Amino acid sequence: MRVMSMVLMAGAAMSLGGCATTPTAAPVEVSRFHLGAPLENGTLTAEPTTAGWATSLESQVYTGAVATELGKYGYAPPAAGATSQYLAVVGVTRTTRPGPPRRSPISIGIGGGTSTGGYGGGVGIGGGVSFPIGKPRYRTIVMTDLSVQIRRRSDGTVIWEGHAQTATDSEAPDAQANAEAAKLASAIFRGFPGESGRTITVR
Repeated sequence: MRVMSMVLMAGAAMSLGGCATTPTAAPVEVSRFHLGAPLENGTLTAEPTTAGWATSLESQVYTGAVATELGKYGYAPPAAGATSQYLAVVGVTRTTRPGPPRRSPISIGIGGGTSTGGYGGGVGIGGGVSFPIGKPRYRTIVMTDLSVQIRRRSDGTVIWEGHAQTATDSEAPDAQANAEAAKLASAIFRGFPGESGRTITVR
């Protein structure tokens, strides 16, 4: 019975060791800048900052997310063949860095009051201590910076500018481009136009 008890406890410890912590959504740091004057609505087109990036699917995802959010504040796309009154220039920078180590998927537990010195007596050893097996693996953190400038086409004046930054676990659901673009675009335009020169945290 004593041996069976040790086996069951070791199995339970291994099961618990296999439960990885679920990555959670990261907050977004947002800064906005404008002249403080009321912003007029009008037609708007979202375009990437560089021509090379414009051909990528990633640029379409982010410019689309920005256009969708600005549409909620009265900036509609122009009619087919027409030139928009405003231009939203969208830039994205994504870098990676090592994150904290994740827990080993397998561990061995020690516990159950095992005795030494012969059958039925001796010194008890217990406490439910577990030891991970193998080297620790590290998560990857994705650092993303979204920048948007809204320009008036008639004279090229920048009427609004914003920056949104977040650091996301690469295994989190919002690390995918579609989800991250929507998350950052929603954060950067939260309460548009926002308080100029102030940095806020959007969760």
